[in-house]
Amino acid sequence: MIDIMFEFVGDYILVRINGNNITFGNTAYGNQMASIDGLKLSQEGAIKEFPDLKDRSDWREEAIKRFKEKITLMSSEPEIEAYIISDLRKYGYKPLYKQRQGFRKIKL
Repeated sequence: MIDIMFEFVGDYILVRINGNNITFGNTAYGNQMASIDGLKLSQEGAIKEFPDLKDRSDWREEAIKRFKEKITLMSSEPEIEAYIISDLRKYGYKPLYKQRQGFRKIKL
C-alpha cells in the first residue's frame, strides 16, 4: 500500500494505492476515502485526457472506465504511483510526500 499526499488550491488530497485499488480522500472532510466512482470529474479535464469524449453524453462513465482499464494493465504499485503523480501534476496538483506501508514518509 502506498499513500501519496497532494496539495491543490489550499486543500490536501490523499491518494491511496492498494494493489490495483485506488481511493481518494480530502483531508478537510476527515478520513473519508472514495473510489474514482465517487469523485466529481470536470468535463473539461476528461475531454483533455480523452478528446473523443467531447460530444458524448456518457463522458463521465467512459472516462472512469478507461481510467480503471489503464490501472488494471499496470503491473505494480510503484508503476501506478508514477502514473498518478505525473497525471495529477498536469492538472496543478503538487505532490508533497509518499509513504509505503511499513516505511517512513518520503518528501517529494
